[in-house]
Amino acid sequence: MFLTGFAALAVVPTLPTATADLHGVALFPLVAGCFVAASLLGGVLGGTWSDRSGARDPLAAGVVLTVLTLLVSAASTSIWQLAAGRFLDGLAAGLSAVAVNAAIGQAYPERLRPRVLALMSACWVIPSLVGPPVAGLVSELWSWRAVFYGLAALTALPALLLVPVLRRHAQPRTPDDRPPRPPLFIAAVVSVAAALGQYGVSGRDARHLLFVALAAALLIGFAPRLLPAGTWRALRGLPTTVLLRGLSSGTFFTLEAYVPLLLLTERHVDPVVSGFAFTGAAIAWAAGSWAQGRLLQHVPRHRVVVLGALVMSAAVALAVLGTHPTVPALTAAPAMPIAALGMGLLAPALTVLSLGHSPAGREGHTSSAMQTNQNLGQVAVLALASAVLNTCLSLGTTQLAAYAAAFTLLTAPVALLALLAARARAA
Repeated sequence: MFLTGFAALAVVPTLPTATADLHGVALFPLVAGCFVAASLLGGVLGGTWSDRSGARDPLAAGVVLTVLTLLVSAASTSIWQLAAGRFLDGLAAGLSAVAVNAAIGQAYPERLRPRVLALMSACWVIPSLVGPPVAGLVSELWSWRAVFYGLAALTALPALLLVPVLRRHAQPRTPDDRPPRPPLFIAAVVSVAAALGQYGVSGRDARHLLFVALAAALLIGFAPRLLPAGTWRALRGLPTTVLLRGLSSGTFFTLEAYVPLLLLTERHVDPVVSGFAFTGAAIAWAAGSWAQGRLLQHVPRHRVVVLGALVMSAAVALAVLGTHPTVPALTAAPAMPIAALGMGLLAPALTVLSLGHSPAGREGHTSSAMQTNQNLGQVAVLALASAVLNTCLSLGTTQLAAYAAAFTLLTAPVALLALLAARARAA
């Protein structure tokens, strides 16, 4: 997880340089969105694979595939090859993320899961501090391709470490105990729809609106088939837990996308401040995760979710306040670390609740549902916020007022987090 964090965080600041070098700036939203879209499909594959044969094989496959896809991206001769590399990298990330959660559910008793999840979050702190600046420096002084090649070499280490682990395969399940085959066609359609939505919200013309409408239709028609029955109706237990994962993730990543944009384009804050905000968010997430695993380990998990939601509501309020022209320009900057602190509290709590609701041998399926709705939440909430922003701009409002409206929208998912948390409580 530590080395995978480097690969994830170092690639993002390199993508703009790579797309410009490959003469594909117009397709940057598609390149950036391919990763999230493909992780939907990877999560479904990883979940069913983990239930069928244990989490070792899909975890190893995800790590090995990550190395190969970094090499594909590094050798890109066109923007389409880079997009394909990012798509495959998202597939690998989905495999790995779901396999890690499934492994925790299969190997650790419930009382230790909050601590293990806190350790997983802590693995991202140093990569968040070192990865982006080192990648930027290498890209500027040498080449963006060197970043991808270097990350491939670095990520190969855990792939080699997994070789002796793979010699101890889990016992195969009997045919009667095997879970049903994954709905690969449905997962593929949802992945494509997510990519179309990411591209569609990047503009306001008729073509982009058509992509948004098509993506929405496909997601509404197919996404529920990848989730527990009753997820969008917030039925008690696992359905509500999965729903809350999407709401929380969508709120956080929308703040992560628009707060830096607000600071740079409207409040004219130095880009270094945005970099510190990202770093502070990673540290705050790890701190929140540590707190829920140590200081709050005896508190019922659904109450930890409520606490995290309250912290995130403070972040949303700060982002809205930061759009007012009379307040200091840096007012909105702490919104990202505060929201990350809330996520550090509630995200592991939701994972523990989901594994607690999962039947034995179905941890992979449960982790897949959580990963799927996490990505769907990112796509849906970000798309709604983008629609509000673009609509306000088209009506002639100021940029700051448009940002205020988009941030105000986020009060709805945060309020639902707090109100519905009791429906996700452990049995």
